Amino acid sequence: MNRSELIAAIAEKTGSTKVVAKQHVDALLDVVTEALQGGDSVALIGFGTFEVRERAARTGRNPSTGEALNVPASRVPAFKVGSAFKASIAG
Repeated sequence: MNRSELIAAIAEKTGSTKVVAKQHVDALLDVVTEALQGGDSVALIGFGTFEVRERAARTGRNPSTGEALNVPASRVPAFKVGSAFKASIAG
């Protein structure tokens, strides 16, 4: 499912228009992005948690030449699946 299909499914499920559903999807993504940029996490009980994880600097290898590279430290977004969501998918 891509973004436009998600918007259409939300519009159908809620009985609203695609325009309104798009505004809600965009707002949700903006709020999650802004929270993560600010260092917060977003926990949706039963669904999961969006968070930022710190990756330490490390030495990597160029796969084609085998040359050692320095990979700098970084912050990456992550999603931890909630137990109820995981159980609903597993059956």
